Amino acid sequence: MSELQPEWLVQVRDVLETLNQGVIITDECPRIVYANGVFQEMIGRSADELVGQYVKDLFPPEDVPWLLSRIGLGRIQGQDRFEFYLPQAAGDRLPVVVAARQLEDPDGRVFAIVTVTDIAEQKNAEMNLRRANLLLEARERALEEDLLLAARVQQSLAPKSLAWGAASVETYYQAARTIGGDYGLVTPGDDYLTLLVCDVSGHGIGSALVANRIYTETVSLIEGGAALTPMLQHLNRFVIQNLGSFVMYFTLAAARLSRDGRSLEFSSAGHPPAMILRPGQAPRFLESASTILGCFDDAVGQDSAVNIALEAGDRVMLYTDGFSETFDSRDEMLGVEGLAEIARETSSLPLPMMKQRILDRVTAWRKGPAADDMSLILVEVS
Repeated sequence: MSELQPEWLVQVRDVLETLNQGVIITDECPRIVYANGVFQEMIGRSADELVGQYVKDLFPPEDVPWLLSRIGLGRIQGQDRFEFYLPQAAGDRLPVVVAARQLEDPDGRVFAIVTVTDIAEQKNAEMNLRRANLLLEARERALEEDLLLAARVQQSLAPKSLAWGAASVETYYQAARTIGGDYGLVTPGDDYLTLLVCDVSGHGIGSALVANRIYTETVSLIEGGAALTPMLQHLNRFVIQNLGSFVMYFTLAAARLSRDGRSLEFSSAGHPPAMILRPGQAPRFLESASTILGCFDDAVGQDSAVNIALEAGDRVMLYTDGFSETFDSRDEMLGVEGLAEIARETSSLPLPMMKQRILDRVTAWRKGPAADDMSLILVEVS
């Protein structure tokens, strides 16, 4: 036994050799008086090379001040635990957790038992995780940029307020997320103005992509002069045949207003009822004659469209259920009746002010941010 090693070490040396952690025992200098086999393997040096060495001499000069400060702190506290490294013979640095505890032997000499745990795998895992997180963050930023671009494109496709013939039109669109599954159309023609709102089930990217595809098909049908009932039938077949695997349905309300503003053709499929607002009267609901689209081949019947006579001052409101299916702090839904009351109470205001007041009243009713996409078309005939 080396003269540096105290007699009591003989009694515990065999136990220390069974540990799966590196262990050294240092005196108060501190010099190494013992190093177990695991520690020797970790640092790449034999016991003959280690015993008698000052701990600081194992490390490069630039790291010694910090190490000595930790050793001093451990003496004051009686123990210490920190992350550091072991310099290996090949020049590598092995990341470790160092745990030190002071003890005094029967002769009053102070020693420290230092355990060293290899955390190379943990550090490698952390490094790989950091790299993965950086890659994920980069992809998220790219996705966010794509979504913002998609949102701008989608917003550019939202119908705009306009005046046409005997009609004034106000519109509103807002996705619950960055992009949404609602879309609306206000399309002037030679003899009539086409008004349409559509709501694709779900939220987010999937719904937005499906909505965009249906939007494109709808524009093509309108430009081709398709009547309302054939248009709804075609859109239903189109989604079932081309997009059925997405398991998404959609609802739709469409109207065509004559240039003189006295006749409105209306057709709807599974959609909340449109409203006709006439001064001094309760709102008139225009219910869906067809069921939801994208699920059933026979969703739209041959007589699904109706014609309504309008008078000067009448207003027509088309909307998606983001307006009616909104809840307050007591989990009470505004509903179609509640929305109709708001529309009735605001229908005497100028059309732009009516739109804003409806938005304000719905927002005041709702608890928190909108949970669904919101589309609105208001029309006034003169």
